[in-house]
Amino acid sequence: MSADQPVKVGILISGRGSNMQSLVAAAKVPDAAYTVALVASDKPDAAGLAWAKEQGIATFALSPRGIGKPAYEAAIDQALRDEGVQVIALAGYMRLLSGDFVSRWRGRILNIHPSLLPLYKGLDTHERAIAAGDAKAGCSVHVVTEELDDGEVLGQVEVPILPGDDAAALAARVLVEEHRLYPQILTEFVRR
Repeated sequence: MSADQPVKVGILISGRGSNMQSLVAAAKVPDAAYTVALVASDKPDAAGLAWAKEQGIATFALSPRGIGKPAYEAAIDQALRDEGVQVIALAGYMRLLSGDFVSRWRGRILNIHPSLLPLYKGLDTHERAIAAGDAKAGCSVHVVTEELDDGEVLGQVEVPILPGDDAAALAARVLVEEHRLYPQILTEFVRR
């Protein structure tokens, strides 16, 4: 990764892409550390893909149904490489990456997770934090490894759990912090 050229980032999404949008916004500031070279999805109808296309960003979509994980990941990998991607940012990408894929991109895949890792890896993080009686929840950006939500944590933000919170209310407040944290950490990561 060159200090004088913005790092090319590929963003993987599965839905509306709100974290992707915050990453794209940060890439548009003067002297940005990275540029978004590709937005890819496992869901061809993902709302985030349409938004990315409107922004003039290259997109790639392929459903893994019927082709198997190895063929699907090979196609995603090729699309990323064809666009010169150097770092991958998972932003609401709801598929587990295989060990082979992670190995090919070792140390170059980041993820945003809606909990204070190492707490509540996997799904239903807000429900689990509320059920445990925790006083706070939050979000973490981490390096992706072969183990689910287990890589080095690069940054976190705490969000208080308020009396009467349900998972949806907590998720909405955590998402605001995700949109602030992820671009900051991705920028720091590509600059180091």
